[in-house]
Amino acid sequence: MGKAPTHPSRPQKISGWGPPSRPKPSGIPSHASPIFYFQAEFVWHKLSADNMDPDFVERRRIGLENFLLRVASHPVLCHDKIFASFLNQENGWKDALNEAGLQVKTDSRLKSLSATFRVKNPDKRFTELKHYSDELQSVISHLLRVRARVADRLYGVYKVHGNYGRVFSEWSAIEKEMGDGLQSAGHHMDVYAASIDDILEEEEHYADQLKEYLFYAEALRAVCRKHELMQYDLEMSALDLASKKQQCEELATGTVRTFSLKGMTSKLFGQETPEQREAKMKLLEEQIEEGQEQVKVQNEESRDFVQNAWLEIERFKDQKNRDLKEALINYAVMQISMCKKGIQVWTNAKECFSKM
Repeated sequence: MGKAPTHPSRPQKISGWGPPSRPKPSGIPSHASPIFYFQAEFVWHKLSADNMDPDFVERRRIGLENFLLRVASHPVLCHDKIFASFLNQENGWKDALNEAGLQVKTDSRLKSLSATFRVKNPDKRFTELKHYSDELQSVISHLLRVRARVADRLYGVYKVHGNYGRVFSEWSAIEKEMGDGLQSAGHHMDVYAASIDDILEEEEHYADQLKEYLFYAEALRAVCRKHELMQYDLEMSALDLASKKQQCEELATGTVRTFSLKGMTSKLFGQETPEQREAKMKLLEEQIEEGQEQVKVQNEESRDFVQNAWLEIERFKDQKNRDLKEALINYAVMQISMCKKGIQVWTNAKECFSKM
């Protein structure tokens, strides 16, 4: 039989997988976007560059539908006015989205990165959650790469069975008594070789379910970054408040605890008048009162954020366990079914050979 000929639809490797060039219809930021359509690491069929390609559009549709179902099942997001507008209005919902300012990122990535290293008292729960999200994304990425490599090899194994079909067909032409059996066996091999296309198409469905959790892992990190920023702002406010209290105490007692520009100025140019000191103390007292109120508000916001965040995280854990368990079980069932079909093909071939 020799070396298998190069098949025109052999897989082409591409560098990783990435989002399509087509813009997201809902205008959702990339870090919060659903998985509308992503190419696998190995492409078993030549993908159309046309954004209106039926397969492309269908997978985008399925991705959008799944995302909307996720949002609709959320106890809070399902009541969102913009979400309801998107479902019920063909036009106008995007204007409402822009007016709400949901796409404006008030926290820059640089500030977020700096806050990570400058927070003095990070919450251990969020630190552990951040590490978990990194590990989850790493594990799923590796799993998808392994699946893609296995699928690539499997594609070749199935397609090379087409050579059996060709050889059996050629052989049957020179045989009288064995001809029918060889021809039938060759037909079964051709069917077996062609079945891999549908198998890999089904595999992509389960791969998409896993890819979805790459984005959920990023969403977990976004929650952790948000908490770090809130904690950093709270610590800075508390530090500023403590500094103002110290200044007020120094003005009241006339003593300077630490070296400061104010102390040097007093020594060089003399002490302030009682009127100046009283005016500064009054201003500081007002600033201290404002600072105390700000710290109080920030503490309340932080507590509310932590409470709501952990409710969402617990909901995420339950959903993740259900979704990934279902996807892995269905993938295993599909592999078992695929092996059974392979056994059936060779059983049929055996019967063909027995009748010769």
